[in-house]
Amino acid sequence: MPQKQTYSTTSPYETLIGYHRAIRHGQQIFVSGTTAIDPTSPPACPQILYPGDAKQQTIVALSECIKAVIALGGTGAENVVRVRMFVSRHEDCGAVGEGFKYVLGKDKGGGIGAAATMIVVRGGFVNEGMLVEVEVDAVVDAVGDGE
Repeated sequence: MPQKQTYSTTSPYETLIGYHRAIRHGQQIFVSGTTAIDPTSPPACPQILYPGDAKQQTIVALSECIKAVIALGGTGAENVVRVRMFVSRHEDCGAVGEGFKYVLGKDKGGGIGAAATMIVVRGGFVNEGMLVEVEVDAVVDAVGDGE
């Protein structure tokens, strides 16, 4: 039976809510909803990076997800197989798509690209400054991946 591995960051929300940024079980890695939170901000007053800029928030969030995949034995963006993008404002969908394409667009080659879903969340997120939240699922090869 494969052991469950966990990865956590200094995100104030991980502290406040008590979850892990990512979990690996076997060859699968599941990355929690990730935003462009400033990891140095205090849990009592979390701050958002790039206020008002949905594209940059998407890039930050996806980059954090990829860091989690690497921390749990993946090699990077090429391990990502599925992305869910939750957007707080319909008008930001284009910018979120641009951020996705910049980080994980299939035209990057080298096995990069993922199945993706984008959903507009009416009412927004726990912090009004969050314009996008992403979840990532990844798969790592059994050979040479630390198992």
